Amino acid sequence: MALMITDECINCDVCEPECPNGAISQGEEIYVIDPNKCTECVGHFDEPQCQQVCPVDCIPFNPEFPESKEDLMEKFHKLTAEK
Repeated sequence: MALMITDECINCDVCEPECPNGAISQGEEIYVIDPNKCTECVGHFDEPQCQQVCPVDCIPFNPEFPESKEDLMEKFHKLTAEK
């Protein structure tokens, strides 16, 4: 499933450059993750990079976007084919 950023976000700017899909951007108040671009780093890394660098642990899985590893890999292939 896609990840999401909660309102505990402190806008430290470390997550955005870590996203290989460009899914993270500055929202109105905090950073946001585009669920259409988030693959949990499947296809790029073993673990979501944004979660690894977040100093306040505010990037959980988004329950509104349940996806299997196969779904995420398919999304990865679609996103990388567009580049």
